Amino acid sequence: MKRFAFLLRPQWLALYVVVIGFAYLCFTVLAPWQLGKNTKTTRENAQISASLTADPVPVTSVLPQQDSAAPDDAWKRVTATGRYQPERQVLARLRSIDGEPAFEVLVPFAVDGGPTVLVDRGYVKPEEGNEVPDIAPAPTGTVELTARVRDSELLAQNKVPFRADGQLQVYSINTAQIADVTGTPLTGSYLQLVEDQPGGLGVIPLPHLDSGPFLSYGIQWIAFGIVAPVGVGYFVLAEYKQRRREKADRPGVSTSTADPRDPPPPLTADEKMADRYGRRG
Repeated sequence: MKRFAFLLRPQWLALYVVVIGFAYLCFTVLAPWQLGKNTKTTRENAQISASLTADPVPVTSVLPQQDSAAPDDAWKRVTATGRYQPERQVLARLRSIDGEPAFEVLVPFAVDGGPTVLVDRGYVKPEEGNEVPDIAPAPTGTVELTARVRDSELLAQNKVPFRADGQLQVYSINTAQIADVTGTPLTGSYLQLVEDQPGGLGVIPLPHLDSGPFLSYGIQWIAFGIVAPVGVGYFVLAEYKQRRREKADRPGVSTSTADPRDPPPPLTADEKMADRYGRRG
């Protein structure tokens, strides 16, 4: 085994550690991350497609209790009768609609005989940079809405709600956070208005039904995790063959008994000239 002793040198050991760590990340982090995004996108596309042809259902059939959430019914169209609570309006800032900045306007809505839900009235565009424009107030009295069920968003890290331009503003449409800052209990899912609804503003378009590149990216990371160790094996074999060739070129050295750790014998004058101007075959 002396002929393979070079594999225990520090530079080779460092290479093993790097490749093993890279392959581990490929199989446990990078590939699952992309494949998970593909699964989520595929599921969302199926929910949106189903909602385009299905008739709206009462919101209480999806969100019957105040602590209800409906991740399996995301994008489903529902109807709700009740009253807006405009004094508890909140703006979601730093949104993007068709590639342009926007605020989304959020208002609690008390459903008759049901829970209080957060309603996304739609969007308005900022003025003079990021200034809040005048926003038409939500209607008073009882109204009937048609909207889509949406999942609550994850909280933006290190971003706290604040008040500016006379409006309470948040960075995420997270119903738990908005319930806390408004003092109003809200369901876990919220409603996003469709077109031509009481209190509606700019209509938020549906996402494009495109699965994206996530599946191919996930497969690529799996391939990288396989190729990296194979590549190390290739370099090990190439280094071993190169060392055998070098020892075979030395006079008086047998390849069967040579130790790769042995220093090479001194070159003759002819060999030095050959190395300088090109090794002779």
